[in-house]
Amino acid sequence: MIINDYLILLDVLQCYFAHIHMNNNNIRRNIMNKLTKLGVSALCGSLAAISSANAGEMTVTGGVDMSWISLDDETTGSPLGVGSNMTFSGSGELDNGWGVALSIAINNKNVYSNTNVTVTVPSMGDVHVSQGVSGTGIDRFDDVTPTVWEEAYGTGLGTGIDTVAGNSAGSTIEYIPNMLPEGLSAYAAWTPNAAGSGSSDKGSSGDDNSVKGSGWDLAISATDAILPVPGLTIYAGMSETAQETTSAGFNGDKEEMTWAIKYAMGGFTVGYQYSDEDLGTATGALGYENVAYGITFNVNDNLSVGYNNYESEQDNDTDVTAEAQSLQVAYTMGGATIRLAEAEIDNAKYQTGSAYNREATTLSVSLAF
Repeated sequence: MIINDYLILLDVLQCYFAHIHMNNNNIRRNIMNKLTKLGVSALCGSLAAISSANAGEMTVTGGVDMSWISLDDETTGSPLGVGSNMTFSGSGELDNGWGVALSIAINNKNVYSNTNVTVTVPSMGDVHVSQGVSGTGIDRFDDVTPTVWEEAYGTGLGTGIDTVAGNSAGSTIEYIPNMLPEGLSAYAAWTPNAAGSGSSDKGSSGDDNSVKGSGWDLAISATDAILPVPGLTIYAGMSETAQETTSAGFNGDKEEMTWAIKYAMGGFTVGYQYSDEDLGTATGALGYENVAYGITFNVNDNLSVGYNNYESEQDNDTDVTAEAQSLQVAYTMGGATIRLAEAEIDNAKYQTGSAYNREATTLSVSLAF
C-alpha cells in the first residue's frame, strides 16, 4: 500500500514538470486528480486499520408500556397512555484488554434520556461516565424496598414526594471497584457541577452563577454472600453537594443519607428504608425525613403481589407528611407483563386539604422486544 502511494506521488511530480508550460488550469486539474487518488487510498487503509482494532457489537433493545389510569372524582383528560423506550448499546475490547461499553437511552416521544460510558480495567474495576439522572451514586438506592411493579408513589398519582438523588442530576464520574470480597459492592461518584446537565464533546453546560457546585456520593451494598444470614441484603449511602452560602436563602451544603435492609425467604420479600435530607436552605423547605417499607409474594413463576408504603415528612414552617401507599399485582407471560395497582396519596406535594388526598387505579401492559 505504501509503495503504491509513493508511486502515485512521483507520477504527480512528473506530470507537473512535463507540462510546466501547459495552461495552469490543466496542471491544477491533473495534480488534484492524482492527489485525490492518493487521499482515498490512504483513507481506506486507515479506516480498515481502525475497524480491525476496535471491533465490537451494537444492539438495540426496547419496549412499550400502555396504561389506563382512573382517578376517582377527577377530570384529567384521556386516561390512556403509551410509553416507548429504546436503548442503544455497544461494547468492545481495546488492544490492552480494557473493556468499553456504551449505552444511550431514549424515552417517550423520542426524548433523549441519558448516556453512559463504562471503561472496565481488569483488576481495578469500572469507570463510569454518566449524563442524565441514571442511578449513579446514592440515587441507585433512592428506594430499594421490594415491589412487583413501581414504588408506592410511582403509579401515576402525581404525589410530588421527594427522595434522595445525590448528585446524579449533574454529569458524573463513578468508580466501581471489582477487587472487593464477593457479595460486597461499592460506588464512589463525583460531579464537577451538580447543577449542570449533560453536554456534548468539548462542550459545557450549567449556569456559572448557580448556587450548586461540585458534589460527591458514596454508596455500598452487601448480600448474603458475605452476610451471615441467607436472603439478607443491606444498603447504605451518603452524599454532599457544595452550595454557595452567600446566596440568599442558603446557609450550608446539601447533605443526604440513606440505609435500607431487605430480606427474602421462600416466595416472600420484605424491606425497610430510612433516608434523611438536609437541603442547606435558610427559608422554606429545610429538608425531608423519609420512611418506606414493602412486602411482596411470588405466588408462582408468573404471578406476584405486593404492598408498598412511603412516608415523607417535610421540615418547613409547618411540617407536613406526605404518605403514599399502593397494592399491586403483576402477571408475566413471555415478553408481556400485565400489572394492576390500587394507590392513594395523602397530602400530595406536601399540601393539606381534600384536594391533595387522591386515589387511583392503574392498569399497565408492557411488551418487550
